[in-house]
Amino acid sequence: MPLTKAQKQKILDDLKEKIEKQKSVVFVDFTGLKVKDFSNFRKKIKASGDNIKVAKKTLLGMAFKKAGLEIELKKIKGEIAAIFGLKDVFAPAKTAYQFSQENKNLKILGGFFENKFREAEMIIELAQLPSKEELLARLVGSISAPISNFVNVLQGNIKGLLYALSAIKK
Repeated sequence: MPLTKAQKQKILDDLKEKIEKQKSVVFVDFTGLKVKDFSNFRKKIKASGDNIKVAKKTLLGMAFKKAGLEIELKKIKGEIAAIFGLKDVFAPAKTAYQFSQENKNLKILGGFFENKFREAEMIIELAQLPSKEELLARLVGSISAPISNFVNVLQGNIKGLLYALSAIKK
């Protein structure tokens, strides 16, 4: 049964609100995905604090146009779901990429980062980047490594002196 104008307007308003709140958007094609798998995918999206919305391409296109973001969704083939990243910029891309590795029927089509449309290859590259916490841990390790190595070298000289003194004592 086709949607009424009021229902379409409600969907359009909901989409526009999500687009205004988003930090990033990832488009996925879920053609051939089983209902059980798609439900699991939705749960993973919600667990990461993001939101997923399935809508017709024309409604998605109108909502993005109203928000000032240009995209031609009619060129993209398949059934489209939009994942809105509300907290973390990379979380939707990471979640979609991890799920697409487990389930080959889910395909990443592209997305919006920094208010520009990015192709699927770029989204996949961004999804493969380490998390912010991991990068910070690497940075701290890199900064502390020279200091701890220097301390170990200094301890080596003291230990060598102690070994020499204990050998002389014997």
